[in-house]
Amino acid sequence: MTSSAPIASYETAVTDLLGLVAYGELTAFERLAADSALAPTLAGKAQVGAMAVAEFDHFRKVHARLAELGADPTAAMEPFVGAVDAFHEHTRPTGWLESLVKAYIGDTLTADFYREAARFLDGASRAVVRDVLADMGQAAFVVEHVRAAIAADPKVAGRLALWGRRIMGEALTQAQQIAIRRPALASLLAGVITAADAEAGDDLDLDRMLTRLTEGHGARMATLGLSA
Repeated sequence: MTSSAPIASYETAVTDLLGLVAYGELTAFERLAADSALAPTLAGKAQVGAMAVAEFDHFRKVHARLAELGADPTAAMEPFVGAVDAFHEHTRPTGWLESLVKAYIGDTLTADFYREAARFLDGASRAVVRDVLADMGQAAFVVEHVRAAIAADPKVAGRLALWGRRIMGEALTQAQQIAIRRPALASLLAGVITAADAEAGDDLDLDRMLTRLTEGHGARMATLGLSA
């Protein structure tokens, strides 16, 4: 009896994490498809549209992994609809540059968070998460266009810096809400429960994780030419 409890907790946690990733990828597809309409050029529309297609392919991969584990993918995503939708509602871009900054800052911050948690997954699930979070080439595209806009009008930098900080703050707020509502996932993030073949020696300290996420955010803001 006692030996089955940790396994059940791990199964709940991995289903939660994959459900969160799946819904995040699905909404990323929807958001990028909509944001492509904000692009001022046909080349920009095509680039963002291609990013949206890639996000949907990522969603399908995580969806398939959930099914392989015997989970209902829709049920696995459902607990995270409120938090993910709230994040996007509170960070709705008002123009092309804001949509680019959100794609770069928001998506890469989320990817960093998922990679941290993925270290405690079984090998197959970890590989799926890391595969779908790989950079699709959007970073160079966003940096080029945001830096060009700042060079053309330096006043843009202040507004976009505030926007980037808003995205970071809202992401942390919703992550905290998820951790409170999904205790198994919170335990996975804390390294309390892991898969038997999780990477040896890994031990996640939440404070250090947040520090790394914040440092990564600051570095990306600097890359865009913005102050953190």
